[in-house]
Amino acid sequence: MRAKRGERKLQILQTLAQMLQNPRAEKITTAALAAKLDVSEAALYRHFASKAQMFEGLIEFIEESIFGLVNKITTDEKSGMKQLEAMLTMLLGFAKKNPGMTRVLIGDALVNENERLQTRINQLHDRLEASIKQALRFASSQNELPADMDAAARANLLMCYVTGRWHQYAKSGFKREPMEHWTEQWRELIGS
Repeated sequence: MRAKRGERKLQILQTLAQMLQNPRAEKITTAALAAKLDVSEAALYRHFASKAQMFEGLIEFIEESIFGLVNKITTDEKSGMKQLEAMLTMLLGFAKKNPGMTRVLIGDALVNENERLQTRINQLHDRLEASIKQALRFASSQNELPADMDAAARANLLMCYVTGRWHQYAKSGFKREPMEHWTEQWRELIGS
């Protein structure tokens, strides 16, 4: 029985994400992806016009997942500090649950791919930093953080921390947990 078009597309993306979990970080070719799925390369191109489009599908999944959770956090949580902590915890936890996607988030999987993919990931990082900055400003307005705090500088520091943890996780072959030392480091990052 043949898989429906949408199901096959999802299966291709899931297999690509699984292949990205390989700690050896080898370049993924359409030939290797097709072999893993036991289909021809032509079958892949019936669902995606290019390998770049496959990566765009993964980036879309990341964006929908992460920003869906950010929106839920900002809607449900009334404290700016708790919003901030929940966002950072979620970003680190997302990497743990999705090691292959972590390689996309840090751009590692996008080396030698279409440059628009890296541009899109950079925009995702910028949007995350803006969400963090908004939570910082909210926390400051609630007197949870000093009013004279530079929200842009602090948001950048926190985003650098998250991306650093993502890099460390991926570069360790997914052995160094993104949440390692989180409780202690959170206190240091927020200055309490």
